[in-house]
Amino acid sequence: MTPDFESMSKAELRAYVLENREDLEAVRSLMRRRSPNAVRYDFSDAEEGQAQMTEILRRKINGEL
Repeated sequence: MTPDFESMSKAELRAYVLENREDLEAVRSLMRRRSPNAVRYDFSDAEEGQAQMTEILRRKINGEL
């Protein structure tokens, strides 16, 4: 039985996704709720783009962004 993701709060859905990472429908539901004003990054597939993405992820993990 699949939980009703639409009735979950964003915090509840996030907690569910963290516990059930293989549930792609839950992940998709969470991603549909992202803010339309969220920062979007456009990285090329080239090595330089991958290096930029790695640096931004490192900074986010370390709380610098």
